[in-house]
Amino acid sequence: MPSFVNPEKCDGCKALDSTACQHICPNDLMVLNKATEKAYNMEPEMCWECYNCVKICPTQAVEVRGYADFVPLGAQVTPLRSTDSIMWTVKFRNGMLKRFKFPIRTTAEGAAVPDGGWETGTDDLASPVLFSEPGSCGTDTVFTK
Repeated sequence: MPSFVNPEKCDGCKALDSTACQHICPNDLMVLNKATEKAYNMEPEMCWECYNCVKICPTQAVEVRGYADFVPLGAQVTPLRSTDSIMWTVKFRNGMLKRFKFPIRTTAEGAAVPDGGWETGTDDLASPVLFSEPGSCGTDTVFTK
């Protein structure tokens, strides 16, 4: 089931030019209705159910059906994101709640190294050598033929 924005909870991220769900959606499906100042999924059939919009929404207005491997039929799942973890709350049909906390970072915020610590093999864009080769291959040279 694709993502769905609950209009009663959505504040359009205070009606800025771009909402958090718009910014994070890998398929560019989330948009802001300027008239109502609410976000919505413009093409639900194209939704990948990646949960990015659900996890980033500051008002928890975006909902997606939970996957059957951790949310049984009829239950609801709500993620609550912090800077270092996500708290998943599963509400079962009988009203019972279960919470699971998972870290989302292995490095401190802002401390990630963009190149992963590898030196570039070449700056020539036409080269068949990949970014981290030959170091990541454990060799001194890269064989191209």
